[in-house]
Amino acid sequence: MAIFLTKDSRVLVQGMTGSEGARHTARMLAAGTDVVAGVTPGKGGQVVDFGERTVPVHSSVADAVAETGADVSVVFVPPRHVHAAVAEAVAGAIPLCVVITEGVPVQDTIRFRALATASGTRIIGPNCPGLISPGQSSAGIIPADITTAGRIGLVSKSGTLTYQLMYELRDLGFSTAVGIGGDPVVGTSHIDCLQAFQDDPGTDAIVMIGEIGGDAEERAAAYISSHVTKPVVAYVAGFTAPEGKTMGHAGAIVSGSSGTAQAKKEALEAVGVRVGGTPSETARLMRSVLSAAAR
Repeated sequence: MAIFLTKDSRVLVQGMTGSEGARHTARMLAAGTDVVAGVTPGKGGQVVDFGERTVPVHSSVADAVAETGADVSVVFVPPRHVHAAVAEAVAGAIPLCVVITEGVPVQDTIRFRALATASGTRIIGPNCPGLISPGQSSAGIIPADITTAGRIGLVSKSGTLTYQLMYELRDLGFSTAVGIGGDPVVGTSHIDCLQAFQDDPGTDAIVMIGEIGGDAEERAAAYISSHVTKPVVAYVAGFTAPEGKTMGHAGAIVSGSSGTAQAKKEALEAVGVRVGGTPSETARLMRSVLSAAAR
């Protein structure tokens, strides 16, 4: 089992004919993803050769969906075009839209998130690595060869920490790993993923990666206390971040005592979540949790 993305997902890539879109489409195909179409305005009718497979290009999402039955879109377009691309995916009734692009204006994200919420489209991102259900499908830029399929669910604000935890727990494997992005406003939250993993019979335990800034981790802790019965292990990046300085992600900024890593750690530990001091310690904690559950 997996959440949001499975072997049956039919993926289209908005911006597939651009350099980043083409490069990562090739990687998605190599991971076994069923990429059925690309979308680039004005380039409908073209075909892109990816070696063992060719992928048709359509001028609009509506045309691609009508022709291929695509149900996932991955967006590789410049920041100024993201709102239009997501709005087109929403209008095309795409259930899942994964926005990889970094630097999307927050007001644009707010606007397209509202469109998506009203229409029932789930947004992952923006400014995220996407998601992967190992052995089934990959939508985004997460390397497919660093882990295996298994029964751990992972939700993370950080792309690189997603990769590290996937690699360190590669022998145990993952049902799905979701990089939700680190912008101040994102389409899918920690809570959304926690709920999905709790409901997924193929997930036995959950790794949650947070970072300084905002209160998403504190809200996730409250949700875990009331709704999550599966074991959760967490890591919070940014214990050494100086106050008032943005660290990496646009949303990773501490203001006074608000949004600190220590506050997030304390909130999570108060509801029984074990929090690692480093990514490697977090991986060891997950091994310990699963070992204890197996006894």
